[in-house]
Amino acid sequence: MDRTEKKAAVAALGETFASAGVVVVTRNLGLTVAQSTDLRAKVREAGAQFRVSKNKLAKIAIEGTDYAGLADLLTGPVALASSEDPVAAAKAAVDFAKSNDKLEIVGGAMGAKMLDADGVKALASLPSLDELRAKLVGLMQAPATKLAQISAAPAGQLARVFGAYAAKDAA
Repeated sequence: MDRTEKKAAVAALGETFASAGVVVVTRNLGLTVAQSTDLRAKVREAGAQFRVSKNKLAKIAIEGTDYAGLADLLTGPVALASSEDPVAAAKAAVDFAKSNDKLEIVGGAMGAKMLDADGVKALASLPSLDELRAKLVGLMQAPATKLAQISAAPAGQLARVFGAYAAKDAA
């Protein structure tokens, strides 16, 4: 890797750190190419990025950002999962690590807040932003739906009573 490639890699990592809501540091303990491809697909599907980079370049890229505390975690064969959604990257990485013991969650950060491995796992157990929005919409619609059902119930009961009387008279 020559100097221009390194500068481009640092710039790309810097953009990732600037836009990320969460960064998860994982350790690769011998993933095969197929497993790595599967992991990348699952992370991408969740709306996150998974990137393997040289530790030195990643340390240069995080200098001066909220994620500067991650420098201590960047030792050995590590990879970074990041996403704008504070839950997506953590959830994808933790779900893959549960089914594959060759990927270890080392830690992470959510802005300036550093997370250990248990913190990342706790973050992964939270619902995503889209799930929270769906729950909120459901909660807001529930009272209106109940109100409509309650106001329509007496009219429906009257209609059934009148229908029963009409059927009785016709018989």
